[in-house]
Amino acid sequence: MNLFTINPDLRKASPGGLLITLGLVFGTLGTSPLYVMKSVAGRAADVNELLIYGSMSCIFWTLTFQTTLKYVLIALSQNNRGEGGIYALFALMKSKNSWLAALTMIGSSALLADGIIMPAISVTSSVEGLKMINPEINVTFIVLLILALLFFIQQSRISLIRSSLGPVMALWFLLIGALGLAKTAGNPDILKAVNPVYVYRFLSEYPGGFILLGFIFLCVTGAESVYSDLGKSGIKNVRISWGFVKTSLLLNFFGQSAWLIDNGQIIAGVNPFFGIMPDWLVLPGIMIAAVAAVIASQSLISGSYTLISEAISLNFWPKIKISNPTNIKGQVHISSVNLFLWIACSFVVIFFRGSSNMEAAYGLTINLAMITTTLLLSLCLHQKGVNHRLIFLLLLVFLTIEVCFLLANLHKFRSGGWFTVLTGSCLFIIMYGWYFGRKIKNKYVTFASLKSYTDMFRDLSLDTSIPKTATNLVYIVKANRVDQVESKVIYSIFNKHPKRADRYWFLHVNRVDEPDTFNYQVHNLIPGLLFKIDFNIGFKVEPRINLYFREVLEDMVSSGDIELQSNYVSLRKYNIQGDFLFILIDRIMTRDYQLSEWENLTLFLHGISRQLDIGDVKALGLDASSTIEEKVPITIYQRPVRRIRRRE
Repeated sequence: MNLFTINPDLRKASPGGLLITLGLVFGTLGTSPLYVMKSVAGRAADVNELLIYGSMSCIFWTLTFQTTLKYVLIALSQNNRGEGGIYALFALMKSKNSWLAALTMIGSSALLADGIIMPAISVTSSVEGLKMINPEINVTFIVLLILALLFFIQQSRISLIRSSLGPVMALWFLLIGALGLAKTAGNPDILKAVNPVYVYRFLSEYPGGFILLGFIFLCVTGAESVYSDLGKSGIKNVRISWGFVKTSLLLNFFGQSAWLIDNGQIIAGVNPFFGIMPDWLVLPGIMIAAVAAVIASQSLISGSYTLISEAISLNFWPKIKISNPTNIKGQVHISSVNLFLWIACSFVVIFFRGSSNMEAAYGLTINLAMITTTLLLSLCLHQKGVNHRLIFLLLLVFLTIEVCFLLANLHKFRSGGWFTVLTGSCLFIIMYGWYFGRKIKNKYVTFASLKSYTDMFRDLSLDTSIPKTATNLVYIVKANRVDQVESKVIYSIFNKHPKRADRYWFLHVNRVDEPDTFNYQVHNLIPGLLFKIDFNIGFKVEPRINLYFREVLEDMVSSGDIELQSNYVSLRKYNIQGDFLFILIDRIMTRDYQLSEWENLTLFLHGISRQLDIGDVKALGLDASSTIEEKVPITIYQRPVRRIRRRE
């Protein structure tokens, strides 16, 4: 199999698509020149030629291996019908075992955690340029104000920023590329840093060079977004755009390196990014940088929404309210996530104050996300039949680079890395409790064959001694087989207050790995009495089951399969439609059974995660006024250690 095989449907590129890609995909990577060279030179023992050439060489080869080779060439080819990211990789796996799920949780929670710092550091780094004009300016207040406006726009669902993402970022990349080119032209010797020998010399000869890798790593902190945001643009658009983006980034980094050589040191209060600007351009440059930082933050916020929505679809996250604020593919809005990110980003700005302190906290958990992507990507390639020697070579190269960066980033833990590790751990606990708690409960799910209950359904529907519960009784079921249903449903219908109805409906929501699948199948199990409907919905599609069920009923009425008029004589003659009652069943674990300590802990975490869950009524878009939620016990067969005896 060709390692770089892509879906032919994703080959199309267009000027509009390229422009959109610049704003939606490359925002985070595009703002890295604001703080990378400043953080490296600001923490160096001595700003000399070895530091400058060595760090520039590391940046060049890191962008080449990690972004160009790993993400743009290889990872983008391993997409799930045009969707990328860590959840798309998980969906592509044929065998989704527990450790693979845990690995996916680590990567996604790490990606979300480090994303909290990105808006804060990029906006702060750009606004700090104002100190070159007025050293007394209150940067923290301005940054908090910008972030508040940014998140308010998200909440209000105003699409002004989204419509201007591409053109502004195109201007941004042209600006930073031109500035870098002008400065590099004055000192072309800096281009010698392309020689990888400088990487070796920097790591082996420069004091503390290995630790500085943790700050050099910041040049690729947006590379994971290139893959996860694939569905918003397409492979061809990303690959073509990356040539322009990489050229602009490298030119700017070379220009900043040349400026450092000319100055010999970091001038107090001067960021090399702004240092390469002519005096007349500093103020306009600061304004453009601030806008670019806002756009980069916007793309990351949007990416966070997408990550959470995919996690919900794959049962990695409790169900929360999701809305679609625009008609752009993949654009969703999650109010609770928006509020959390705003509070967290504001806390980062207030707690860490300057961008220099944020740099110490940034990068550690995104490094973990990259490692998990490498592992999942190698497993995906293995399942697709790629030569194992080639996979081993890729693992060796990428893991060597990423583990070295991780060891360097671990030195940031005390300086601020603990914040993202703590945040990521909390997110992981929520995912772990929700996913594996459901696994434990599902382990004790039993299924019943509907063929065994055919006569009981007929008899119950005709038994006038039992009050009619509803004309149409609807259950949400999880049994994949057409002829099966969970035992809890049979228990609810026949044992727990027998429920007579004229028609019984079993709705099965099948979340498939293909992102945009959207169809249904109807199974008439008992003619005119018992129906099962399979909704096949991709993990990118919002599960509005109440709406979809109504559309199914309209189709069935049009085709003559059913009539929806009420069966009550007094109502039928007035052409009143029959009533519908939805029943949701929650299975609860009683205290009668002994589970292992680990299972009890997992169920405890599951209980915590459930506090975030909005429930199936809201998640499936059901009418709360016509829905009943029942609780049934989970039955586990355990031989009693000691049986109580009757006393005469």
